[in-house]
Amino acid sequence: MSQLQESAPQNYEELRSLISARHELLSKRLRQIAEFALSNPNDMALETVAEIAERARVQPSSLVRFAKALGFDGYSAMQRVFRTRLTGLQPSYEDRIKLLKQHDPSGTTPAAILDGFAGAAIEALQHLREGTQPDQLEQAIDLLHDAAVIRIVGQRRSYPVAAYLAYALSQLDRQVSLMDAVGGMLLDQARSIGADDALIAISFHPYAPETLSVTKRARDAGARIVSLTDGPLSPLTPLADVSLEIAEAELQSFRALSASMCLALAIVVALGHRQDGD
Repeated sequence: MSQLQESAPQNYEELRSLISARHELLSKRLRQIAEFALSNPNDMALETVAEIAERARVQPSSLVRFAKALGFDGYSAMQRVFRTRLTGLQPSYEDRIKLLKQHDPSGTTPAAILDGFAGAAIEALQHLREGTQPDQLEQAIDLLHDAAVIRIVGQRRSYPVAAYLAYALSQLDRQVSLMDAVGGMLLDQARSIGADDALIAISFHPYAPETLSVTKRARDAGARIVSLTDGPLSPLTPLADVSLEIAEAELQSFRALSASMCLALAIVVALGHRQDGD
């Protein structure tokens, strides 16, 4: 595949933006690497080519082609840019990641399973803490504060987060609507979305088509949208006014909702403080 640009990105934000912009132009194999890279930037910074290739289910040579497609001389040059993302983080961050990876994910005793999932949750929460942009969170709270009705949609594994948000936000004496699709009425519920409303849309790969349909309907209605999703390649991101990214850790092909529920709770409490200040 030909090189896509003359000069390589110099920092992680430039690299992240380039991967997102070029995603659809990449081959199927390179798109697979792009999706892994944006979902696992810490691993891209710290692990070897062989380790990344195994986890992304590609050949090491594909990682080299991916780097060159983005303007780098090779994989090591691209990895150095991923490592710039770790600049300014706590000095022990790399050590913590390596420590978490020492847990044996193949353990089948109840204690080993608990230990593995607890370690994965810790990693996801740390990523959330260090990766969430304060200005984006402030913007989301402003948007929800000004909404006439806060509408919430999340299907499949995102539904527990949506249900919790609906419950907790209702305790703030806000008008809240959980679009739960009971009786197959999801799109009928979406028709009630107005331009003065805000929609919280929650979805993660492989992305529930029902959630995407409701979000598009809200966009067409002129409502403001806050998305809780897993990265810039999510189909919710271009539809949202504010997109809050969550990278849930995966263990044995299971993904918990630890970081998602933490972010949901933070949104509720922050909005409560904002209302108390009115």
